[in-house]
Amino acid sequence: MTVSRPNLVLIISDDQGSWALGAAGNHEIRTPVLDALAERGVRLDRFFCASPVCSPARASLLTARIPSAHGVHDYLDGAHAGPSSRDHLAGLPTLTDALADAGYRLGLSGKWHLGASDVPRRGFVHWYALHGGGSPYHDAVMYRDGIAEQVTGYLTDVIADDAVAFIDAEQQHDEPFFLALNFTAPHKPFAGQHPDEFTEVYRDCAFETCPQEQPHPWLQTVDGAPIGGEPDAREALIGYFAAVTAMDAAIGRVLDRLRVHGLEEETIVVFLSDNGFSCGQHGFWGKGNGTFPMNMYDESVMVPFIVSAPGMLPVGEVRNEVLSAYDLPATLLELIGLSPEPFESGPGRSFAGLLRGASELEPPRPIVVHSEYGPVRMIRTGERKYVHRHPHGPHELYDLDADPHERVNLVDDPSRAEELASMRRMLHQWFVRHSVAQADGQGLPVFGAGQTRLLDDDPLGAFALPGWDGAQ
Repeated sequence: MTVSRPNLVLIISDDQGSWALGAAGNHEIRTPVLDALAERGVRLDRFFCASPVCSPARASLLTARIPSAHGVHDYLDGAHAGPSSRDHLAGLPTLTDALADAGYRLGLSGKWHLGASDVPRRGFVHWYALHGGGSPYHDAVMYRDGIAEQVTGYLTDVIADDAVAFIDAEQQHDEPFFLALNFTAPHKPFAGQHPDEFTEVYRDCAFETCPQEQPHPWLQTVDGAPIGGEPDAREALIGYFAAVTAMDAAIGRVLDRLRVHGLEEETIVVFLSDNGFSCGQHGFWGKGNGTFPMNMYDESVMVPFIVSAPGMLPVGEVRNEVLSAYDLPATLLELIGLSPEPFESGPGRSFAGLLRGASELEPPRPIVVHSEYGPVRMIRTGERKYVHRHPHGPHELYDLDADPHERVNLVDDPSRAEELASMRRMLHQWFVRHSVAQADGQGLPVFGAGQTRLLDDDPLGAFALPGWDGAQ
């Protein structure tokens, strides 16, 4: 098949920290397919999500907007399908809209979790979406072009097999295709969920790469277990690692299908996760909503990122620039030969030049990323991190050169007062520039336990504050 533009396969894992990848230096986890993908392309060593929670993070990946502009601030709960559900990105320009306008045929296999999972979005000729945000791995509800299906097979394989079928079917069309391959792995549940061939690999693992530290004072628990984990931490670790390795094998089958059809040279493959995850690091399990106050540790907000495009990008390169999810739509558009400008009116800027080997961003800009979760906001440079919690704190300042694991909070250190003031100004100015009043999360009382009530008449889906009655 000859195409005028390269195909694009965007693979998103669920709750995978940047540390949970062999190519990133984890000597215990087995990810041979992803490691080989990194060897054939470019890996970003410091790529950050827009929010340490899946729904807002995924909304930002598609819109290039921050949560305080697209209005999705927490894990979306409630109706995921049917007449009472809603499309939380309705009215917002998305990456997939731009691809459809450029003549791409779009396919989705896996998690959506942005409302109305039963409704195929514009341009999608193939729609196979998970009902909600999470599911057991052997009892899931999927929507195929609007029709519910009960799935009892291993969900990771079911999603991958569907993606393979989409690639096969696209061979009769001349237009390029876009595949959103969205796994639920390694999202919980962990223990007892994955095939023996993967769990047995880790039965005797020492798990040195994620030691179980003393419980963090902010750790949230349900019935004595961490809100993001399970009662038996070792079995949860086995399940988490097994989920990643099983997903890696499933990705291998999808990539093999590209080779079978001779598409490897005509396809850009991107792999990343929606948000990070801690498996005992800092004394908690989960991501931003694994603690209260909500945390912004790197384990929660830094994710793996790999892009491979034979003949188009360098091979085996690692970049350590600080980059972010809101840069993704513009970057992908530029990589496939389209203008990135539609997604550069906000904070996002294409970093396609860096991927191609440029020494710096063009045009040059400060290497700073931001994340947010409700009233919690973070600014991070290569050397420093500041976390601000509206309205009363606690706030945090870390010297990442001297303290890369974020152990010593310097926010009350008098010698850092000037540096602290500078970081605060930068943070404030950035959110003033990029937030939208109706969707601003500065006063949003999220508690890391689900979506709050929404204003029915708010087209941006901003959270209701008057009369708010707690997380659902």
